[in-house]
Parts: sequence; structure tokens; C-alpha cells
Amino acid sequence: MASETFRVACAQMRSGRTVADNIAAAEALIREAAKGGARYVVTPEMTNLLERDRAAVLAKIASEAEDPTLTRLAQVAAELGIVVHIGSLAIHTPDGVANRAFVIGPDGAVIAKYDKIHMFDVDLANGESWRESNTYSPGEQAIAVDLPGAPADLRLGLAICYDLRFPQLFRALAKGGAGLLAVPAAFTRQTGEAHWHVLMRARAIECGAYVVAAAQGGTHEDGRETYGHSLIVDPWGVVVAEAGAEPGVIFADLDPAKVTEARGRIPALKNDRLFGVPDLPPVDAAARRAAS
Repeated sequence: MASETFRVACAQMRSGRTVADNIAAAEALIREAAKGGARYVVTPEMTNLLERDRAAVLAKIASEAEDPTLTRLAQVAAELGIVVHIGSLAIHTPDGVANRAFVIGPDGAVIAKYDKIHMFDVDLANGESWRESNTYSPGEQAIAVDLPGAPADLRLGLAICYDLRFPQLFRALAKGGAGLLAVPAAFTRQTGEAHWHVLMRARAIECGAYVVAAAQGGTHEDGRETYGHSLIVDPWGVVVAEAGAEPGVIFADLDPAKVTEARGRIPALKNDRLFGVPDLPPVDAAARRAAS
């Protein structure tokens, strides 16, 4: 007997410096996804604001209770009767600022939140330098949630952008029952061209899980370039849907049986073993070269 499929969508955006405009853009894409039959739709990282200037970020964002993006998209989820996953919002918290995802149920209530754990503090070859930790406080908790109306094998594990490079998070989510992994992102064009596809496919293969990745794409008002190419990858690592560089919506029908099938063919999660790492002395590269 064939298993019931679950239609999902990724909404690719090009968020700018005006929160109200970003809300309108997200809402239009979510409505397009619902019209196309999606029962779950995910938006990118920083749905509400993409702004490099820290002072401007702090001035434009709100607390969770007062955030206009969260308020409006919760209303949209309830109106449409679908799950809306806001990939992330910049949110004021009592302890600072969070890069926080929200999963909203078909009744408009928030059913899960996740704060991005890994901060994007990097210096790239083209001169780009990013220090996410200068503005945001990192999260400390992995989160998975059962989606209303979805098969149990498609339990959702949450991640955000740079988290993609830390496979231990995804493995923990998969071992916690997640067969669907979400990676909303604002990948830079440089890193996206190099690593986006291979890392998304690797996480799907390692975990025997679907991966959905809604992305920011194009040149933004603050001058940054993001890669786009929102992806949906199946548990065998096959890309089943992909966007280009422009805003839009991609769809896929997820079959929970494929999670079971992939994990049965390559039972890597079951075969995983704990191991020790011995204390090794630091390598003296100069001495090694002299000895050789």
C-alpha cells in the first residue's frame, strides 16, 4: 500500500531593509505555496530584515510579543490552514538579540521555536567579513517538532544556515526522530557556489532524511549577495526541486516511506558507535619536515 505524501514548499525571498515590505513579500509567496497545495511552507533566514548595519537592525526589530512579521504570518497560517515555518527573524530578547525560527500551526499558534546555534563568524577570500556573534546570541538547544497533518516519519528538525556545516546537529535531530530537516538560509554567493548543494545532499544522505532549504537570493539593499537556489533533497540525496536566483516558490511531495527505505538500505544511524579520542601532543610541523 502506497504511503500518503505530504506537499511542502520553499519560499525564496530577497529580503531588504524595510520590514513591512518583507512581510508583504513573504505573505504573497506563502499564499502562492498554499494555492499550489502545500501543507507546509518554509521561508528563509532573516525573513523580516536583511541589514548589515547593527544599529539599524537593533532599531528596526521588535520583541517576539510585538513582532509584526510573526503576528501577520501567524494570521496567514490560520487563514490558510497550513503550517508556516518562518525560517528566522531577528528578535529582541531579554538577553540581547536572537536569530530565531518559528513554526506556526494551521490554527495560527506557534508550536516550536529554535535559536540558531552556530554563529557565522568568518573571513572570506573575496574580502567579505562577517561577525554574527557581534549582534546575535547563540542558541543552545536542538529542536524537533511533529507537524500537524504530517506523517510521523516526517517529524521536523530545525536548523538555520551556518548550522549546515555542523553535521552533529543533524545527526542528533535524526536520532531524535526527524525525517525532515529544514535549513532556511541566507548563504553568501561565494560560499553557496562552492558548498551549498554538496552540504545539503550530504546532510540528507547521512541522516536518511528529506532536507528543505528556503534561501535568500540575489543582490540585497544592504549590498550583500546571497546564493538563492532553494532546494528540496530526498533521503537518498537526490535534488527533487530547485529554485534559481529570483524570488519564487518550489514544491515537492514528500513520501515518508522513502525515509524508512533509505535508512534500511544504509543503516548509518543504527550503526553509529561512540568512540574515544586520545589526547595527542601538538604536531611540530618544522620538526617533522626536518626528520623526513
